Amino acid sequence: MLEPTPLYGGNAEFLDALYEQYLRDPASVEERWRTYFTQLSSAEAAAAERAHSPIRAEIAQRAARTAGAPYAVSADGAANANQAKVSRLIQVWINRGHLVASIDPLGLMPRPKPRVLELEYYHLTPADLDTEFYTGSRIEAVPKRLKLRDILAQLEYIYGGNVGAEFAHISDSEERLWLQDEFQEGRLRHRFSADEQRNILRQLTAAEGLERYLHTKYVGQKRFSLEGGDAFIPLLDDLIQSCGAAGVEEVVIGMAHRGRLNVLVNLLGKSPAELFSEFEGAYEPGRLKGSGDVKYHKGFSADLRTASGNVHTVLAFNPSHLEVVDPVVEGSVRARQERCGDERGARVLPLLVHGDAAFAGQGVVMETLQLSGARGFFTGGTVHVIINNQVGFTTSEPADLRSTMYCSDVAKMLEVPIFHVNTDDPEAVVFVTRLALKYRMRFRKDVVIDLVCYRRHGHNEADEPAATQPRMYRIIRQHPTARRLYADRLIAAGALAEADVEAMLEQYRSGLDAGRPQARAALGLIGNKYTVDWSAYAQVDWTEPVSTAVELPRLRSLGERITSYPKEFSLHPRVAQLIANRRRMLQ
Repeated sequence: MLEPTPLYGGNAEFLDALYEQYLRDPASVEERWRTYFTQLSSAEAAAAERAHSPIRAEIAQRAARTAGAPYAVSADGAANANQAKVSRLIQVWINRGHLVASIDPLGLMPRPKPRVLELEYYHLTPADLDTEFYTGSRIEAVPKRLKLRDILAQLEYIYGGNVGAEFAHISDSEERLWLQDEFQEGRLRHRFSADEQRNILRQLTAAEGLERYLHTKYVGQKRFSLEGGDAFIPLLDDLIQSCGAAGVEEVVIGMAHRGRLNVLVNLLGKSPAELFSEFEGAYEPGRLKGSGDVKYHKGFSADLRTASGNVHTVLAFNPSHLEVVDPVVEGSVRARQERCGDERGARVLPLLVHGDAAFAGQGVVMETLQLSGARGFFTGGTVHVIINNQVGFTTSEPADLRSTMYCSDVAKMLEVPIFHVNTDDPEAVVFVTRLALKYRMRFRKDVVIDLVCYRRHGHNEADEPAATQPRMYRIIRQHPTARRLYADRLIAAGALAEADVEAMLEQYRSGLDAGRPQARAALGLIGNKYTVDWSAYAQVDWTEPVSTAVELPRLRSLGERITSYPKEFSLHPRVAQLIANRRRMLQ
């Protein structure tokens, strides 16, 4: 058993005092302690050592004299400290400014300002607002030095406006910094020409005009209106035009039912007369394709004219189950890419359109996202557009819809940019669309546009939405349409007169009355060398026997090809046996 010893932490103060007594007068301590202390150091070292208690007392007195007094810091030191605070403030705004962005056209989405976006959080004061600081900018649109008040104004305009940009979750610094620079440059300097503004208004007029026309002419019939998300049409129109400029030759679209009729007529050029016939149940048997379906599930294909050449655009037929079309579109795009040798996805682009509740809640969305970078499923990046009417089916409280802040958060697992945009600002919508495509073409990855909008009617036109969302629909019924808001904006800027706006609307209505195609870029189906002509299979007797046999020599030739392998390659014994058995089948 170990002998007891006084040398432990509880006796530290006693031992310290005893040792100081030894240093003052060795003879004053007991012999056994004197012997112990003598063994700790040589006589010379002990003589040079000083007692610690006076030193501690002096330190305590100095601390008491300076308690509460500010440290004497040089002017340069204070400036450097404030510069570090401002640099941190800028970075936090870049990362978290989306939290205060004005993305909800109805103003119902809670947007409390986090403390980390306030000056006080960094111990900066209003007295610092007129001090210049380095901005750390890499672009010309943001000067290298600005007053703090100007820095804050720019940050609020760029990141707290009608677009909320999320890319802080992207770990690749090249991607993240490229997005930051492009977004800042675009928000500060991007301006639309008068022709571009007129076209945006024309697309909004078409989007609203078709829905209002159908609502009046076919009262109570289901059409799953796009109203409230009207900016989706200028988004699609500009995306196709930008695809043409980027060298894309084909776009394959997958979407559910909401807004599909609008896309068919105003983007792809489906004849309004044909659509009206479907509403009236007057079908032409000779023009029916397949087994038939409701009008808001039907697909279409057409060539759309752009300044850089035609873009063949396909709207996939939609199964009734939401989002199931996603992997179908990706498979179609991959097949088209392989057929034309498009290994990097430069010539064929997939576009998937989602609902907010479906994007957050359906597993097939996550599964499709997860496969986007896998070698066997890679398509060079998909442009995702969420028509986020903030209500899903009938649930307007986000806490009852999902566990995340945004319906798009599931896409963060891919480390891709997400842009939340207010649909009442169509110029912001088009700007984000151009940036999204630019990112996709540069990095060959998915990108998400969260089009924050609302649903002017119920889930379908026969529903009464105020029964489940009374507050939301009280606001919606008093809220001007996106077309009206944008028209007022152009009129106020002197770009258009009210007469021009009304003439544009009347021209569109007259076209519908006449049943004329309304899509500005649609050329009908022209096709290219890869286009399949299905007309030979349209009018046939499905009961007629058809020979499906393959000639024996061709079967043997194919069998030899699929059982051949390089001579220098050594097969696993089990695999070698399988190949041998298959070769015997060819005999």
